[in-house]
Amino acid sequence: MLATPREELVTRFRLQHALALGPRYNIAPGQPVAAVRESGERGRELVLLHWGLVPHWTKDPNSGNKMINARAETLAQKPSFRAAFGRRRCLLPADGFYEWKALNGRKQPYSIRSKDRRPFALAGLWEHWENQTTVIESCTIITTTANELLRPLHERMPVILAEEDYDRWLDCSNQDPQTLQHLLRPYDPNQLIAYPVSTRVNSPKNDDSACIAPIEPE
Repeated sequence: MLATPREELVTRFRLQHALALGPRYNIAPGQPVAAVRESGERGRELVLLHWGLVPHWTKDPNSGNKMINARAETLAQKPSFRAAFGRRRCLLPADGFYEWKALNGRKQPYSIRSKDRRPFALAGLWEHWENQTTVIESCTIITTTANELLRPLHERMPVILAEEDYDRWLDCSNQDPQTLQHLLRPYDPNQLIAYPVSTRVNSPKNDDSACIAPIEPE
């Protein structure tokens, strides 16, 4: 989810260029997602990327449907992510994200947000794919083992980068991405909150502030 005003994102991520965004409360795989990246002479920019990585070498652009996440432990080994890990890293600004907990034969969605309610940045990779008629710029979210707060919900969690590491992550002049591996760790659970929300969020058709409203757990 990302509903932080554009002006605040420009300041927080030191953007030179930023497209106008409307608030999003329920972003699903396959949809456009906001991403921050370094772009040569344009500087740091906020763009929309397709959520689901399409490697530049693939012949099947639909392969991105399977690559919404990338495990931090194997980025340097997996052909689908190796090149992007070295040269096309990005930040994915977010006000929060969702996880689902198995409960009495169903799945209860939870909203995970920062305690201070400020936006944070998920670690991501992006790719550029094209053929004679189509250009697709896409991304994936890097995951790591869940911290103590999220482990009851799911064994994995997105990598949330510390603010002081944004510059280093985006600096793709570093051709040895292994030196960044230590950044891809579970986030401090004391900085996050998790609370149950309505199953409205289970449908991408529902994209409003009601998706993040707390409910009483059953």
